[in-house]
Amino acid sequence: MDNITSGHWIFAGLFALVFVGVLVWSYRRDSSSHKPHYSGTIQIVLALVVVLFLLFIFKRI
Repeated sequence: MDNITSGHWIFAGLFALVFVGVLVWSYRRDSSSHKPHYSGTIQIVLALVVVLFLLFIFKRI
């Protein structure tokens, strides 16, 4: 950590801000196509959570 200068920190901060900005912009641009393609994913996620919870319970018994 002795070699890290203030220029490195400035570059890292700017890189992180631009990276997050591009992620948000890309997500908002593609959000209209998410509904038709990912309409049933909430049921799959809930089923996965229930299965993992049951595995946790059965492991404790």
